[in-house]
Amino acid sequence: MVHGLEPTEEYDGSIVVHLLDDTAGREKIRCGSYEEAIAVVKENYRSVTVAKIVDRDGNVVFTSSDMNIDDWETEWEHAKRRLSVDVEEYDCPYDNVACFADDHCIQCQIDAVKEAY
Repeated sequence: MVHGLEPTEEYDGSIVVHLLDDTAGREKIRCGSYEEAIAVVKENYRSVTVAKIVDRDGNVVFTSSDMNIDDWETEWEHAKRRLSVDVEEYDCPYDNVACFADDHCIQCQIDAVKEAY
C-alpha cells in the first residue's frame, strides 16, 4: 500500500481528438474508437486551426495540417483490413502506397485489363 502517493497520470484507454484553434484555444474530445475520432475530426477540422488524433499510447497518428482526413481514413481502413486477414504481399510497380494485393491501384487495374486481352 502506498501512503500519500497518488498516480500522476491516468490511462483510460481512449483515443483523443485535440482541436487546436488560434483564437478559441484547445479542446480535447475522448473517443471510444477510431471511427468516432474520425467523425469528430470530419465535423470540426474546417473550423479549427489543427485537428489531431492521438492513439491510446499517446502517439499522434493524424494531423490535419499534414494530411487529409479522408485519405488518412482510407489508409487506416486498409491497415485495419491487413491486420484482420492474411493477404499476400504485393509490391506495386508504380510505388503507390495505397495499392494492395486485394485492392490494386488504378494503374495496376489498367495493367490487369490490358493483360487480359
